[in-house]
Amino acid sequence: MFTNAPVLTETLRVKEDGWTGWKTRLREVREGDHRALAAFDRNSDGQAGGYRHWATHRGRPDDDGDDFHYAIETLHSRTLVGSIWVQADPAAGRFNYGLGIGTQHRRCGYAADATTILLTFMFRQRGYHTCEVCINGGNFASLSLHGELGFREEGRPRDTELLRGTVKYPVLMSITADRFAAHHPTLLAARGPVRPSRGRHWQERRRGRHWRTTP
Repeated sequence: MFTNAPVLTETLRVKEDGWTGWKTRLREVREGDHRALAAFDRNSDGQAGGYRHWATHRGRPDDDGDDFHYAIETLHSRTLVGSIWVQADPAAGRFNYGLGIGTQHRRCGYAADATTILLTFMFRQRGYHTCEVCINGGNFASLSLHGELGFREEGRPRDTELLRGTVKYPVLMSITADRFAAHHPTLLAARGPVRPSRGRHWQERRRGRHWRTTP
């Protein structure tokens, strides 16, 4: 039986405007997000492993139970940086997801934070016990990220696809609710104090040349 009982944790605060983590917030996709999501797809270098923000949004415009598509925005500036899509099987207690971050917003910790928010919600609040993902074997950044989050490799199917002279193969990875709960303190320790915010694109406000302190 899956419930919506509210659970407040150190890294997840459930609010009306979305689920808040350490650096990002997951919220509903809005009408004004469409252009940015489409631009993320146009500028993609293929490292998202086939994930397409705009196609996902068009394919599932409305939430269907525990299947949903949410936007990812920063806490500091509320900038849209990507999106995440979830497909769940309540009867089996399993779910999978696809996540994409716009090219210009990568390497800021947004993907790790958004994934942590999702896992916390699905495991602790919705009662699922297993999350599975399928990652392009050539997407080393994503493989490394999921390894750091506690995912384990389950297998590499033999079916391959030849694309532009390179072989693509899927890597199946998974994490259970128990493994996530055990690994979560390690994630918190690595992050340090909660400071909602600053990716590498954040800058201090510059002071003009006429600025001076008052004596």
